[in-house]
Amino acid sequence: MKFSVFQISRRGGRKKNEDRMGYCYTREAGLFVLADGMGGHPDGDIAAQIALQTIAARFQSQAKPGLVDVQEFLSSALLAAHHQILRYASDKGALDSPRTTLVAAVLQGGSATWVHCGDSRLYMVRAGELLMRTRDHSYIELRNAPPNLAHINRNVLFTCLGSPTRPIYDMAGPMPLEQGDRILLCSDGLWGTLSDEKITREMVRLPVSQAVPELVESALRTAGESSDNVTVIALEWETPDPFESTQGVSTDGIDGDMFASTIQAGPMDGWGDDADNADDFDDEAIERSIAEINEAIRRSAARKG
Repeated sequence: MKFSVFQISRRGGRKKNEDRMGYCYTREAGLFVLADGMGGHPDGDIAAQIALQTIAARFQSQAKPGLVDVQEFLSSALLAAHHQILRYASDKGALDSPRTTLVAAVLQGGSATWVHCGDSRLYMVRAGELLMRTRDHSYIELRNAPPNLAHINRNVLFTCLGSPTRPIYDMAGPMPLEQGDRILLCSDGLWGTLSDEKITREMVRLPVSQAVPELVESALRTAGESSDNVTVIALEWETPDPFESTQGVSTDGIDGDMFASTIQAGPMDGWGDDADNADDFDDEAIERSIAEINEAIRRSAARKG
């Protein structure tokens, strides 16, 4: 596999950043995942972190170096993340469980497959056009929603990870990929401020390493002081050699047992007493970690050149 990738997360006008994202890959498979911890419930950032860690751990154990069944992996990993969040709440004796949205995509065998729960989105752009985007699990995006729901806030969701009921999720793919296809995963801090047309236009106009920061800054400027957390991870498939972007990844030379990940282990491993220190994984640490990851990718690409 060859792809260019870039990721960024900004706190916006919120007191803390409850978004999490990252990616993992082996020689034959790549996992890209984003979670948006939900406000109005405790520890949304922890829910998002648990979701990423759970899915990444399952990917590491099952991608040897490819996944046997991508759809089964995504559905079972999503449900495992849900149950781990509930377990965390039970261990803490919480009256209300942490909750998070989730969108995750697997690239394998020249195709993309994805799953989502909530209103974190996936966009796919091909040949300058928006090929598809996920439909939010919100009342406002219900198919054939009755007129009396028109007044409902777009942020009101009918499913998520961590709720008392089994999460509802949608799966799509496998969709064959073509050179130059671009896939973007984002939290509602981006799409809630910028139109689908704007997102598509910027993804077409610029390499992902430039498009992602510009989209995030545009969303922050437009929303102003009321901006939500804005988090984006985007990739371009089969960027030709030499990479046009410095954020290039090639798995061609990776050994069969090798696994690489940008998803932080963080203080959540084993939680218990460590969970009390979750705030140590603060916004500055997140942004510093992301910057270090992107710089490591840039150096790797420069060595290849």
